[in-house]
Amino acid sequence: MYSAKHLRHTLRRALAALRARAPLTGPVLFANSFPKSGTHLFTQVLQGMTKIGPAVDSGLPAVVMFDGPTGQPRPVNAILSDLARLRAGDIAYGHPHATPEIIPALCREGVALFFIYRDPRDVVVSHVHYVTEIETNHVHHAYYRALPDFDTRLKTSILGRPEMGDLFPDIRARFEPFLGWLRPEVCVLKFEDFIENRDAALERVLAHAERHGFTLYASRFTPHVSRDIALRTLSDSINPQKSPTFRSGKVGGWREKFSEENKQLFKEVAGDLLVKLGYEKDFDW
Repeated sequence: MYSAKHLRHTLRRALAALRARAPLTGPVLFANSFPKSGTHLFTQVLQGMTKIGPAVDSGLPAVVMFDGPTGQPRPVNAILSDLARLRAGDIAYGHPHATPEIIPALCREGVALFFIYRDPRDVVVSHVHYVTEIETNHVHHAYYRALPDFDTRLKTSILGRPEMGDLFPDIRARFEPFLGWLRPEVCVLKFEDFIENRDAALERVLAHAERHGFTLYASRFTPHVSRDIALRTLSDSINPQKSPTFRSGKVGGWREKFSEENKQLFKEVAGDLLVKLGYEKDFDW
């Protein structure tokens, strides 16, 4: 399967270079995200880059820390190998943790790294729907389906499954390995940015790519792409209904699902996570 994807990657790059009549020399555009935080929406934005400059959708699988069917951790060398396959102009995505081995592989010359996250309260609500209703091959699907109601599933998504140890920890422990991406060389974005202030978010995305070597088309073969057209193209690339995991994309939907008991439980488990991420000023919510 991977050989076929590698061949497709090579062909995609060749076709992109042919269309541009120039080699792909721009940065790797890598969309890193905390799971259930608008990954597909943001990859649609980056795929819009193929229409305004020398970039190509790599078509490679997501770079992930855990094996999907088993939930077991993947070897670090396998993750680094996935990242090493990326070449100039490639668009790729995944959920790599900010470990000492992975940070240098993504925070380096030739890579424009983005990290998107979402209000963890909305994340746990989305996680319940995803595991229970959408991804039937998910390692926890059968377990969630066997739970009696949404409230019990929501508590599970907050607390994790302690009997599984590190394979499914609580929401705070699941987020902590990503906190290391909150660093100056990474373009850090919130899912909510694309719902509430899309123009500003897209401007940040394009500017970050340009700082790392991405250029708008401007050659005798390709008409010049103005900045306004480029930003409009990125905006037009967003189509949530084309996401296989799209459900509502609502901001603050957790308020309709959280009981007072759920709120208290989340506060106990997450601690100051919401404050660190800029969603709350204190515990009074």
